[in-house]
Amino acid sequence: MSMIRVTDLTFGYDGSYDNIFEDVSFQIDTDWKLGFTGRNGRGKTTFLNLLLGKYEYRGHISANVGFEYFPFPVPHPENNTLDVIEAIYPDYVHWELMRELTLLKIGEDTLYRPFDSLSNGEQTKVLLAALFLKENRFLLIDEPTNHLDMAGRKLVSDYLRGKSGFILVSHDRAFLDNCVDHILSINKTNIEIQKGNFSEWWENKERQDNFELAENDKLKKDIKRLSEAAKRTSHWSDEVEKTKNGTRNSGSKVDKGYVGHKAAKMMKRSKSMEQRQHSAIDEKSKLLKNIESAESLKIAQLPYHKNQLVELENVSIYYGDKTVCEGVGFTIEQGDRISLTGKNGSGKSSIIKLICGADIRYSGTCRIGSQLKISYVSQDTSHLRGNLTDYAVEHGIDESLFKAILRKLDFSRLQFEKDMSAFSGGQKKKVLIAKSLCEQVHLHIWDEPLNFIDVVSRMQIEELLLEHQPTILFVEHDREFVENIATKTVTL
Repeated sequence: MSMIRVTDLTFGYDGSYDNIFEDVSFQIDTDWKLGFTGRNGRGKTTFLNLLLGKYEYRGHISANVGFEYFPFPVPHPENNTLDVIEAIYPDYVHWELMRELTLLKIGEDTLYRPFDSLSNGEQTKVLLAALFLKENRFLLIDEPTNHLDMAGRKLVSDYLRGKSGFILVSHDRAFLDNCVDHILSINKTNIEIQKGNFSEWWENKERQDNFELAENDKLKKDIKRLSEAAKRTSHWSDEVEKTKNGTRNSGSKVDKGYVGHKAAKMMKRSKSMEQRQHSAIDEKSKLLKNIESAESLKIAQLPYHKNQLVELENVSIYYGDKTVCEGVGFTIEQGDRISLTGKNGSGKSSIIKLICGADIRYSGTCRIGSQLKISYVSQDTSHLRGNLTDYAVEHGIDESLFKAILRKLDFSRLQFEKDMSAFSGGQKKKVLIAKSLCEQVHLHIWDEPLNFIDVVSRMQIEELLLEHQPTILFVEHDREFVENIATKTVTL
């Protein structure tokens, strides 16, 4: 066991107005299974890069272990998988490698196939197995779930639960709950570490937030009461002071010493109340700093003139000589929230593209309602560049509504001035979702919309879909999201 110590860490990118980290200090035990959470753009990947020594910073990071970052590029993916593993860790022992691959349900024959012929999920598992063979290394695992289907996520989560010595960035609640024993969270104003899994951390956070909100309400009432009392006391002391030069009781002379003493006493009381008021204001300013704003979103879906929007009957899809899927049949009716599930490569994205009108070779029947308007969110965000204003104009959506939704999804106003190509993966995905929410359509089709998106935003999107109950077909591997949202499940 050793410690990674972070002391007075301060870092900001060149040209940035604000530091991402400011005098941050904490310690990490290298035996922990550490889940790393925080809203998009808060600096999770930046912090991992600081551990790797990629940027200059103020403060100190000390560790007695080396760091390995996942995922990393494979320079020669055309090589056999075994050669790729040997390049990562030349000193591997074959039986130890087979032990790790067996835990991840990867057969030995995979080692003798070109690495680039493996599915994204298989590549993820192979690279994790190779990295965990290394000794005295602390793994920085950055969003491994994005290329894993639901079964793959459960398998990798079980695998990580049997390991230790890693930081895991993930926004999948069930995945984190299954395999971590501590949570490192980047909040609005600090970084904190708590023992337990994600759900335990979230429960503690909600409890703390509710306490701060209650204290905030109490302090607001105290400030109002003290302010009014201070005004009254100040007014009384002024009135008493005036009587110094007046008369008391049937024209007799005023005892100026008595009146002055009384006025001074009232003034002192007023000053005391003022100090208590300032103290309450100071106390109030310490509250609510880390409460995440998660305002509700809105969706205004157009009604369709028929109950049935889409019908697929015995549909098979082909790419060249390969059959991607076959015998698929289901209908989409108004109010359906359909989860399209299946292993990677089972044809989910192909079915979605067919419904959206893509030129795909297929057999069977695909009936799309006449004049049906569809809003599509794709997995790919690489095309996003330029500014948000031009993007809104290009897609014919209301710019103010578009930006209001992004604000609710935790975009800062400063973010609006940046080129979209500089956004984080989660921020780019939020742009696509915000655009979709602005579009006047009958049906929403979202293909893995939550990739890279932070947990708080996922909860907002869940609440939106449950409150407004739009008709939606979606592919998503976040088990908790699917269980909460889907009214029907179609499995390929």
